[in-house]
Amino acid sequence: MKSFSISKTLILVGILAVPGFLFFYLLPHFAKNRYKSLPIYGEKKVASTFHSVKGKKIPDTIYHVVPNFSLVNQDNDSVSWKSLENKIVILNLFYTASPIKEVAKSVKALVDEYQKNGLIKFVSISVDPTDTNKLSLYAKSMKAKTGKWDLLAGDTTKIYPFIRKGLMLDVIHSEETNGSKFIYSNQMILLDNQHRIRGYYEATNADAQSKLTDEIKVLVAEDLRNIKDGR
Repeated sequence: MKSFSISKTLILVGILAVPGFLFFYLLPHFAKNRYKSLPIYGEKKVASTFHSVKGKKIPDTIYHVVPNFSLVNQDNDSVSWKSLENKIVILNLFYTASPIKEVAKSVKALVDEYQKNGLIKFVSISVDPTDTNKLSLYAKSMKAKTGKWDLLAGDTTKIYPFIRKGLMLDVIHSEETNGSKFIYSNQMILLDNQHRIRGYYEATNADAQSKLTDEIKVLVAEDLRNIKDGR
């Protein structure tokens, strides 16, 4: 009878211990690997240097980085990466006379959603060099606040190489009888605080926009995790 009671006690202890084991050991183990980091687009190569993560030496990787730029915004102020230091940036192409208004609406919706988040900034670059003198009025129509959503313009000799090589997007400018025509990639780009490209999203696609919203949050979490790891 006594041995039977001991057996029942051991079984009971085991039943109670298993959920605790699952919660304190297995759950954190799987949760740690639940989310994958976002990809980094562009060419990459292994560097000869290392960084340390929790005491372990990891070889550095040199990734494609969007180069620096200097363009004027709607307040005629110069904007560069210095202005966006340590910020996550959502970037897109546009021009003020574009008949496609859905892109601007998509950007505006995201700006409104992250209005109070100082880590998130928005940049729209015009592919039309004549937009330099039109940005202020256009910004007012979109209620674009400088520093949160910068509308930029400049000489195409600087902007087009930046778009093609830095952002890895297409852009074409052709003169026609009824005026200039601009053909450019209808994408929104997610850039991390190291100016690396982490995602491309079709600006007029609802599913792509939903994915962008989710991946902004993933990127914020990734940045916080990197700070914790000492990177």
